[in-house]
This record gives sequence, structure tokens and C-alpha cells, in this order.
Amino acid sequence: MTSASKLPLLDKSGKAVGTVEVPAAFAREPKVAVLHFAVTRILANRRAGTADTKTRGEVRGGGRKPWRQKGTGRARHGSIRSPIWRKGGVVFGPHPRSYNIAMNRRARRAALAMAVAAKSADGGVSVIDASGLNPAKTKELISVLWSDGGASRVLLVLHPAKDEHAAAIERAGRNLRNLTVVAYGGTDPHSVLGHDRVIFTKHAYEALAEVLGA
Repeated sequence: MTSASKLPLLDKSGKAVGTVEVPAAFAREPKVAVLHFAVTRILANRRAGTADTKTRGEVRGGGRKPWRQKGTGRARHGSIRSPIWRKGGVVFGPHPRSYNIAMNRRARRAALAMAVAAKSADGGVSVIDASGLNPAKTKELISVLWSDGGASRVLLVLHPAKDEHAAAIERAGRNLRNLTVVAYGGTDPHSVLGHDRVIFTKHAYEALAEVLGA
């Protein structure tokens, strides 16, 4: 897989009006092992790890020996909360733990750059000039992002500090189930690879390239 050298530039109506040069940060060759580890880490770190079961020492009751040791003809037992009893303790059940996986900053940045490069090579990345984009209603944003009438899952990446109407764009796309709006600092390999199309605003694309190229 080779990365794309240019990306389509969209205007405020969602139509391609030019191209954008791909910076060196997004021109690296994707490595499956790095991307797999990065996505696995993201999904693992989302796990709450709060599942818990009680051992025989934590289950209520069972302090008294149910019957005497000998002479009853029944098997010997010391507690009704033994794991072999109904409502007894659990032997190897889950307990609260952390599923977090560590990954150094350099590897995280490399994985994100590779994810963008891989998506670009598949034709799934475009850049939009959001300078004149100020959707007052959701249907206006739909006409921009899905100008072809499709129903693809879109990741829209904004630069909250530089995009003039970032708040309005985010508000207009809040109720669209096929749209995820994030700031460029919150982009990750899983979200990039998990959407059909990724649309960066020009400011967000340049800022992310600067961060990943540092």
C-alpha cells in the first residue's frame, strides 16, 4: 500500500475544487503490527474493569458447619458457602482490575500517522475549507458532508481554536448517527480506520501534520 500524494479539497458545498499536498508526516508506509497494537490498546483502555465476584470468604453466611463430620452418611462439609454449593463463592471469577496497555508517545504518533496514510491510500480522506461553512441546521451539514447522497460513516476533524464556526458545526452534527465530530487533538487510529470517510478542516489537517511530524 502506497500513501496518496494529494488529497481532494472540498468547498463549503462539499464539492471538490482543488487538491492539498500530503505532508511528510502522512506519507509513511503503514505497518500492520503497529496499527493493530494501537487499536488493541485503545479498545483495552476503554474497558472499565469493574466486574467482580465474591469468593467463599466474601459470600454472606456459612459460618456454621452444616452437619457433623461423621455418622450422617452424607459427604463432609464445612460451610454452605463452599464453591460446590448453590449460592456459594466463585473460585476463579473476575475481580476489579485495569486493562490499560502502555504505548510510548512516539509509537502512538506513528500509529496515527500510519492510520491517516492508510485511509488516504484508500481514497477515504479529504480536506474541507471551513472558512465559509456555518451550518445553522443539521440538514445544511448533511448536504455538505454527503453531497453525493450516500450514507457513509464520516469522521469530521475540526480545529476548535482556528475554525471560525467550529461550535456551530459540532452542534449541527450532534444528532447525526453516521457522523462523529472530534477536535484534531482527540483523533486516534481506531476512529480513523473505523469510519468510511475522514474529513479534516484545513486548519485541523495542518495542525495534526505539524504535531505528528515533530
